[in-house]
Amino acid sequence: MKKTPHLLGLLIFLILATGLFYIVWVLIRHQYDWAAIRPYWQNLLSGWGHTAAVSSGALILSVIFGAFLTIGQLSPFLPAKILARGYIEFIRGVPFLVLILVGYYIVADSMGWDNRLSFGIVIMALFSGAYLSEIFRAGVESIPQSQWLSARAIGLSPRQTFLEIVIPQAVRRVLPASAGQFANLIKDSSLLYLISVPEFFMQARGVNAKSYATFEAYLPLVIGYLALTFPISLWSRHLERKFGFDQ
Repeated sequence: MKKTPHLLGLLIFLILATGLFYIVWVLIRHQYDWAAIRPYWQNLLSGWGHTAAVSSGALILSVIFGAFLTIGQLSPFLPAKILARGYIEFIRGVPFLVLILVGYYIVADSMGWDNRLSFGIVIMALFSGAYLSEIFRAGVESIPQSQWLSARAIGLSPRQTFLEIVIPQAVRRVLPASAGQFANLIKDSSLLYLISVPEFFMQARGVNAKSYATFEAYLPLVIGYLALTFPISLWSRHLERKFGFDQ
């Protein structure tokens, strides 16, 4: 029985190694024609820049919005709790693609809001903020009740308890899940091509249509998105070590 975890680990390693080897083999044996997309490199760089800008703005706004929703969920004021909970359930039940289309072509159009870039930032923040709120709420509620009682026993006010005792511990616990949500937010930005935001994926599709070099047009997407998501993973790991995240 003791050998079972080792055998399972070996099997998983062989499966992953085989898949990775196959991908590398495909990439090596492909006959690239980089000259076909050379005239369009500026388009790809511009698209990557738009994706980085939209994702950065949406990331900041989603953290702020997620924090407000968390406060609403934890609030003793029942209407705020119900409103926050209802919004989160609504977002979780509707695909992001549908929210983009309905949000832009119906809601934003009725408001006269025609700036696709700013709309993309806001709709991404509204979507991701709901998921971040659930992560934040779970982190706060994971703190044992004894921590609250101990803080009250030494004379701390509820506000001091929340800021000095609960939040520091909750931050450690929500870092891995938050980093994953941040990475998802960046990848979800590719859906903004539906409303003609000139982001990375849309530009790659345009390069493919003009050059007929599908492999060469889409391969930069892998590198470009990794360049945006991998630093978030490293930053999260750094913060986990810094705060002494307990696995």
